[in-house]
Amino acid sequence: MITIKQMETDAEIRGKAYVHWSCWHEAYAGLVSAAYLEKLTLEKCEQMAFQWRDSILVAKDGERVAGFAGYGEADPTTGELFALYVLKEYRGTGAAQLLMNAAAEKLSAYPKIGLWVLKENPRAIRFYEKYGFRKTGEEKHLPSVGATEIRMICMR
Repeated sequence: MITIKQMETDAEIRGKAYVHWSCWHEAYAGLVSAAYLEKLTLEKCEQMAFQWRDSILVAKDGERVAGFAGYGEADPTTGELFALYVLKEYRGTGAAQLLMNAAAEKLSAYPKIGLWVLKENPRAIRFYEKYGFRKTGEEKHLPSVGATEIRMICMR
């Protein structure tokens, strides 16, 4: 059974780092620069996870971190979903939906929620569209990653 909670413990932080590292290497191989992925080590993900502890939800299966979502403010009228990742073996279990619902609840004070998603990631785009997100037409190229992201917004 998947439970959603705020990330708190060192074990949860390390679990979040593993999900981040694993998902980037599984889902983004061929979509982003191989050189970037090579530099994205588990140790680097752990450093980032210990630096960014606030506003992170984790999906847990018992003691295992199966996914996470990062959220915050983009501007006074827009909440932002900064990240949503679920380990490959938890796809289709509802873990991503639970994380999305919990993050949306955390952002309920905002009239809209925004996010950036890789342009070449149709699986993620379909997930967000099912949740009510729509493409805005905005794009940004990330030279260091070697990919382009598109902006999506969900109006409340």
